[in-house]
Amino acid sequence: MNWKALYRAVIILFILALNIGCDQVSKSIVRKKMSYDEPISFIQNHFTLIKIENTGAFLSVGDNLPNPYRFILLTLLPVLSLLAGTIFMLTQKNFSRLILAGLICIIGGGIGNIYDRIAHGSVTDFMHIRFGIFQTGIFNVADVSIMVGIGLILLDALVKQRAEKRLQAATPINTADE
Repeated sequence: MNWKALYRAVIILFILALNIGCDQVSKSIVRKKMSYDEPISFIQNHFTLIKIENTGAFLSVGDNLPNPYRFILLTLLPVLSLLAGTIFMLTQKNFSRLILAGLICIIGGGIGNIYDRIAHGSVTDFMHIRFGIFQTGIFNVADVSIMVGIGLILLDALVKQRAEKRLQAATPINTADE
């Protein structure tokens, strides 16, 4: 491995570790400082901190599955996917910075949540937003990281699409050959 590739991998892993660390620190504080029956509201009750333990996936999907299926679907497959994603991210060099940042956020959030599932048997969720008819499920920093990562990848696609349209508009069409 050359020095440039090693440097790139170290930077990616460092940013990934920061991402996971922010999630784990926030969950640790919630586990130690909050009780289950004492929500804390902010911004005129639009943002609430409320501690729950989610034994399923997104919005508790799969929490009632029998144990071998739950382990396979909610632990084993995500671990293998995150491992494959991390290897792919570290070995591929042709990502834009937005795509790379998005992948780091998605993988970091996934690792943060899967670590909880393995270490604690559930994922600690604690944030809830409500504005009029808009309402979220209860989520955590890892979930925010995953959503930011998806947003960055979509933004990259939008930027590339607009650049391609500008290039097509600037390229004259040669009708003399027809």
